[in-house]
Amino acid sequence: MAQPHRPAVLDLIGNTPLIEVTRLDTGPCRLFLKLESQNPGGSIKDRVGLWMIEAAERSGQLKPGSTIVEATAGNTGLGLALVAQAKGYRIVLVVPDKMSSEKILHLKALGAEVHITRSDVAQGHPEYYQDYAARLAREIPGAFFADQFNNPNNPAAHQQSTGPELWAQSGHALDAIVCGVGSGGTLTGLTHFFHEANPALEFVLADPAGSILTEYVKNGTIGEAGSWAVEGIGEDFVPAIADLSAVRHAYSISDTESFAAARELLRAEGVLGGSSTGTLLAAALRYCRAQKTPKRVVSFVCDTGTRYLSKVYNDNWMIDQGLLAREEFGDLRDIVGRRYEEGAGSVIAAAPDDTLKTVFQRMRHADISQLPVIENGRIVGLIDESDVLLRVQADPANFNATARTAMTHAIETLRPDAGLPALRAVLDRGLVAIVADGERFHGLITRFDLLNHLRRTLS
Repeated sequence: MAQPHRPAVLDLIGNTPLIEVTRLDTGPCRLFLKLESQNPGGSIKDRVGLWMIEAAERSGQLKPGSTIVEATAGNTGLGLALVAQAKGYRIVLVVPDKMSSEKILHLKALGAEVHITRSDVAQGHPEYYQDYAARLAREIPGAFFADQFNNPNNPAAHQQSTGPELWAQSGHALDAIVCGVGSGGTLTGLTHFFHEANPALEFVLADPAGSILTEYVKNGTIGEAGSWAVEGIGEDFVPAIADLSAVRHAYSISDTESFAAARELLRAEGVLGGSSTGTLLAAALRYCRAQKTPKRVVSFVCDTGTRYLSKVYNDNWMIDQGLLAREEFGDLRDIVGRRYEEGAGSVIAAAPDDTLKTVFQRMRHADISQLPVIENGRIVGLIDESDVLLRVQADPANFNATARTAMTHAIETLRPDAGLPALRAVLDRGLVAIVADGERFHGLITRFDLLNHLRRTLS
């Protein structure tokens, strides 16, 4: 059977639904969200991927058998990879190392060749993801560098599709749009469309704290960039295609507020969005609540939250990053990465009668090398990969033996009030610190936990 010239999945890009926020405080305004997460690739960047590739085909820049190269925070790469896979192109993508594992795995599943580079360097450094991608594009014969930060077909996607859809879905009654800037394509394309359709419409910038764009919009100056955990938006420079002239309000949103807003959107409205969606929602709510008269406001669910289950929606990761508050005690319990009293799933543990096969599977699933052995809420031993190996290497049938037969019984514990010198003394001996108070187990402290605690004190 001959393959059709245009794969059917590409016809699913765009025409995403617009829904109203009904269970959050929007002040006197009505707030609507355009669910770009419903695109087949899961994000607003599917539009950009399609527009850039098909424009390159029309211009002759992209020919059968060519390689597409791009620098991406993840979603543009996914949009490009979706279209490239459907059309039969090789695709090479460069992503910063702060990207979620879900995005990277999705890219690889689509057949993309992924290069991961540093996220702590700026333009001009050879490891900066855009410079890295440009270099690869020069080195690969006949490569097409999509270059979303300078490609006019990036904003054209939104001028020709997103803007007209919003205008029609709103019944030509729209007062403000809240969006972020990564490459600047969404804001620029919408600005150009609404300059003709509704010149009075206000644009609101949602910007991660640490990005230079809020200060640039407000004061016309470019300050020193910081760092932020939100993915896909915020910049340390003003992208060439970003038209910020129509922005009337700009909000700098912290990672804590962004991630909390994304989680609240899921709880209140049942909408699973990513980290940048949280930034946009937080800014939209600030704008709406500041208004004195009713307005109709639109923002975006930029991508699906399924790409951030290991981050935004993972309590342990959020706590490690200092983005989710938990009770502080002023003692060693504050350094414990996973507190036993925080409930099921906080600490991966074994029971004395669990088999070594179960112990090994839990270690492997959680990517850890040791487990506390808990009985009736009390720690009775430790078991690590070496203990398991000693028991099974001579006879694999010993995987059916119990943890009790392999665990270390002679354990030392620290009371919560033992202090940092005592903790360091244990860690310096190559041991993991067991924090317990009488019969009550609180958790383990590893060198990584102490390092993470010290890092958070600098934040």
